[in-house]
Amino acid sequence: MAENSMFTEGQFLLGTFASNCSSGMSVTKIPERWVNSWENNLKLAKLLDEAGIDFMLPIARWIGYGGETNFHKDVLETVTWATGLLAHTKDINVIATVHTVANHPAVVAKQIATIDKISNGRVGLNIVAGWNQPEYEALGLQLPATHEERYGYAQDWFDVIKALWTKTESFDHDGKFFKLKNILGLPQPSRRAPILNAAGSGQGREFAINNADFLFTPAIDLERSKGEVAALKAQARDAGKTVGVLTLAHVVCRPTEQEAKDFYAYFCEQNTDEGAVDNLVALQFAHAQSFPHDLLALIRNRMAAGHGGYPLIGTPQQVADGLLALHAAGFNGTTISFVDYVEEFPYFRDNVLPILEKAGIRRPARSA
Repeated sequence: MAENSMFTEGQFLLGTFASNCSSGMSVTKIPERWVNSWENNLKLAKLLDEAGIDFMLPIARWIGYGGETNFHKDVLETVTWATGLLAHTKDINVIATVHTVANHPAVVAKQIATIDKISNGRVGLNIVAGWNQPEYEALGLQLPATHEERYGYAQDWFDVIKALWTKTESFDHDGKFFKLKNILGLPQPSRRAPILNAAGSGQGREFAINNADFLFTPAIDLERSKGEVAALKAQARDAGKTVGVLTLAHVVCRPTEQEAKDFYAYFCEQNTDEGAVDNLVALQFAHAQSFPHDLLALIRNRMAAGHGGYPLIGTPQQVADGLLALHAAGFNGTTISFVDYVEEFPYFRDNVLPILEKAGIRRPARSA
């Protein structure tokens, strides 16, 4: 079987983010905000699949962020969500996002291997070592106190999964956190599943480079990003690895720049769920190291618009130029989100993707 399509050289990867979550990535109060119903997710998956989009990535979330909307109060569980979408699509990859502390690695290894069979090898795994303290309290779990502990646990956790996916005879695992006896994991994935990880701390990035195929990092300032991405890729090369660096972006694409700016002002500036943004920013800065702390004011605005994603706001050419700039900064791809994915993606598909194809960073969809 050929390698998973996310490993294809020369393709600037595009995927959607958080369509399994109520309100998607936009912390807004407008009534038009995303409804994360199964029907909407299935409709979106089919649109993306036909357009040649590379992947769908969910957020695993267990409690909302409060505010007037209780942002992310309603979230479809990611492993079952991925399974259902893959059963209804042909080419797109769908990623399962899994928290290490909340999920036993032997169970996850078998879940992903089973989805691999259902999807003909189109499933990936996004590993979350943990950061959201109130969420762990809600689940009655203990979040490891330090980044060293979190990623030590995550390493032992993923070592179990890798062994179950490769060993052909029963084995014992004697790790710091997992002691397994006479275990064997069948079935195994039919081909290498893409492994994703978002990490900002030194320990987190070391974990991602050692274990992941794709590392997520925000694009706050592209000049800053160029150096950061180059350093991450050099660190991976020094470790004998090749790691793709992905980021996240939020799209408001309209026929005119003014229309795009007006909609941005409407959903973000005039109708932000301020309480939810406050809670989201406070939790990110208290427990995570994904975003640089010296850019708090800018990050807060981007949190309201698209959960910290790089803003792509304007005409199709302006949005395409923004994506080309991300590519030029060294990123291997990005997620894209919309206030309403199903409503807004077709315009992006018809007007932005052809520009990217003409520029040589995307290939046309197979069905095109």
